[in-house]
Amino acid sequence: MIFCMLLLASLPEPSGTEVNPAICRYPLGMHEGTIRDEDITASSQWYDSTGPQYARLQREEGDGAWCPAGLLEPEDVQFLQIDLHKLFFITLVGTQGRHARATGKEFARAYRIDYSRNGERWVSWRDRQGTRVIEGNTDTYDVVLRDLRPPIIARFVRLIPVTRAAMTVCMRVELYGCVWHDGLASYSIPEGGTIAAPGFPIVYLNDSTYDGYHERRHLYGGLGQLTDGVLGLDDFTQSHQYRVWPGYDYVGWRNESFSTGAVEMEFQFDRPRNFTSMKVHCNNMFSKGVKIFQRVECLFKPRLIADWEAEPVGVATVLDDKNPSARFVTVPLQQRVGKAILCRFYFADTWMMMSEISFQSDMESVNPSFVTVATSTTGLLETEHNVTEGTWGTTSSVTSTWIGEKADDSNTSILVGCLVAIILLLLMIIIIILWKQYVQKRLEKAPRRILEEDATVRLSFYSYTIANNQTQIHQSNPTYERAFPLDLEYHQPATLLQKLPELSQSAEDSVCSGDYAEPDLTKSTPHQGFQNNVPHYAETDIVHLQGVTGNNMYAVPALTVDSLTKKDISVGEFPRQQLRLKEKLGEGQFGEVHLCEADGLLEFLGVSSSEFTHQPVLVAVKMLRSDVNKTARNDFLKEIKIMSRLKNPNIIRLLGVCVRDDPLCMITEYMENGDLNQFLSHREIYSKFAISNNIPCVTHSNLLYMATQIASGMKYLASLNFVHRDLATRNCLVGNSYTIKIADFGMSRNLYSGDYYRIQGRAVLPIRWMAWESILLGKFTTASDVWAFGVTLWEMFVLCKEQPYSLLTDEQVIENTGEFFRSQGRQIYLSQTPLCPNPVFDLMLKCWSRDIKDRPTFDMIHQFLLEQMESNI
Repeated sequence: MIFCMLLLASLPEPSGTEVNPAICRYPLGMHEGTIRDEDITASSQWYDSTGPQYARLQREEGDGAWCPAGLLEPEDVQFLQIDLHKLFFITLVGTQGRHARATGKEFARAYRIDYSRNGERWVSWRDRQGTRVIEGNTDTYDVVLRDLRPPIIARFVRLIPVTRAAMTVCMRVELYGCVWHDGLASYSIPEGGTIAAPGFPIVYLNDSTYDGYHERRHLYGGLGQLTDGVLGLDDFTQSHQYRVWPGYDYVGWRNESFSTGAVEMEFQFDRPRNFTSMKVHCNNMFSKGVKIFQRVECLFKPRLIADWEAEPVGVATVLDDKNPSARFVTVPLQQRVGKAILCRFYFADTWMMMSEISFQSDMESVNPSFVTVATSTTGLLETEHNVTEGTWGTTSSVTSTWIGEKADDSNTSILVGCLVAIILLLLMIIIIILWKQYVQKRLEKAPRRILEEDATVRLSFYSYTIANNQTQIHQSNPTYERAFPLDLEYHQPATLLQKLPELSQSAEDSVCSGDYAEPDLTKSTPHQGFQNNVPHYAETDIVHLQGVTGNNMYAVPALTVDSLTKKDISVGEFPRQQLRLKEKLGEGQFGEVHLCEADGLLEFLGVSSSEFTHQPVLVAVKMLRSDVNKTARNDFLKEIKIMSRLKNPNIIRLLGVCVRDDPLCMITEYMENGDLNQFLSHREIYSKFAISNNIPCVTHSNLLYMATQIASGMKYLASLNFVHRDLATRNCLVGNSYTIKIADFGMSRNLYSGDYYRIQGRAVLPIRWMAWESILLGKFTTASDVWAFGVTLWEMFVLCKEQPYSLLTDEQVIENTGEFFRSQGRQIYLSQTPLCPNPVFDLMLKCWSRDIKDRPTFDMIHQFLLEQMESNI
């Protein structure tokens, strides 16, 4: 069996998926030593003991860092060079000074980055505003992490310290990212176009981060926005980035600029690859003349100096004139081998726009024999085999097929045997599990307890030095939690994260069935009760969080809806034909959320007659798919009944329904400025600089006012014993004059898919906003909403420019939840941000109290924020 597993592990795997910069943040090996000493070089060094091999983050070998020779002058270019041996997608850089066990005094206050993919042509990195210099360290010890926006794709990286005055500089560094599986080394494309319409902002569709050459309105030899991992929005005039122009996320071309009716792109790769598919993310805003390409044809060549093979791979797309959402289009490449691909994308309308292109390929199935034959000269082939250049494409493909079949025949019998053995083993395991469950269900109910297991501690090199008497310090000092904050920008994260042991079967059944005896959390101490016996997250209980469009808006423990019918719905039936679709906001497992215009809605609601009564009103429409099961329909009617009971100025109001025929719909308010996350992420805090540069901004008073409204809405829900379960800025809508209304659309939107963690393919959870008891015990209460409010408040005071716990993986977030359960001083808290005043951060810490009784109520939170607003006037 071990042999079978090794054989399966050795089978080739497809490589190349669209990269996600949010999770592509792994250390590349400076600290751990996987980057070898001989791969780290420098332009100079002061002594042998300060050579480049000592430039490893969080290491103290030699004299503690790399130091270039002599005093560094402002005009000097000294560099530390790292060879990664293959292409990497690099998103983050960490730097440190020369601490040398408290004897060092040197560090780099700023630095630049140059990079290369082949070691010959070097490119200077610039941020999205064109700045080359990156802010470095302020002392010799603390690690400073800086995001590279845009990220870089490179094999060689040089860090170049920058100084304003002559001084000694020393550095320790780490690079973060992931392997560039695409293998794409460059693409060449026509320069993007510009849309200029009278009365509208100019839309620039150029590749603004391209790092190759620009010549005669064509781009050569580089990479840019088509490989930066950022997908464009449905509306191409909007952008994920701040302080950029309309159209920034897309590269686009106009049909009339190309006589052939097609855009030609050439892609060159690091080595010959066996391509399975190409994925192209396209805009489809057909109302503005933009559609995905009509068809595409791709040619291949096995080496760069060869001719293009005669037989293309082509596919026609299915055009969609009903859904304006941007989407991926997958183009099968039929296992063709090549080191370069030439693709022609044919227009379907006036404009064609793309934001990302990725390739899926299988490196190990590129047979060396085939590559050798394919790269032989044509003259040699004509002499030995008497074939012409025109027939070579057929000969090479036959050779490839024959070699592949021979290799497959040699492994088929072994592979089949291994698969049969694995299937039999899995069947045995399933039978054992089912038998165990059957036996335990027959047992009489007995006091349940969580097995006492030893928690295994995983130490990360990003850990603080914690003294032996730390636990005593924590018990005697209630502000201990703030002594080690998670500062994502200037401090190293504390990561003594302990792995969560699994529940015993009986304990897991208890958690899932709801008949367990919950520990008294108000009486436990760090050395009592369940502190060292952390349960695994209660996924079976949590699965029921999912609803029609991704989330049931509110959990109502006291409400029974077993006999709920359409007669229980207290809002009116709105004429379906008076709804006009504008765009799709999101979708979930059972339905979709659309932004619509509702004609005659004010008259339908009985609003007093005015000149605006007959104007269409923007609304959000949650629509249930007509092919869903009875349970989903009942859940939808239940949600309608719940929402019809909510009457509060800070809660999204249910305006009407369409339930007489399918598809069932509920019509809710929609706010002019979208959700709070996008609203704040496109703004800066009020300053003279922001005002002088016409940058949208908010004041501290605006933030407090919006937070107070969220607290007011949650106070109302708590008074009805309603639990929201997904409170976050993405679920708060913004109207005029900073008015806020709480909604639930966030889970259904692809824009926020990174905020949710999928458990075993069944449910998605906003774990970065969830209280520890919600994850570990499946308990959702008003107190867990208070926890989420604290995280929402933190989002607001970073202006939604960062995800909570952005340097932790989802698994580490769950592990950190276990530390809150143990309460032994190892848990990681979100840090206080520069915009956040001390009283507000103290409120956040209270919201994140381990014991439920120590968390404030929404009534208390609302009153506190009102007082803060008054004192801020």
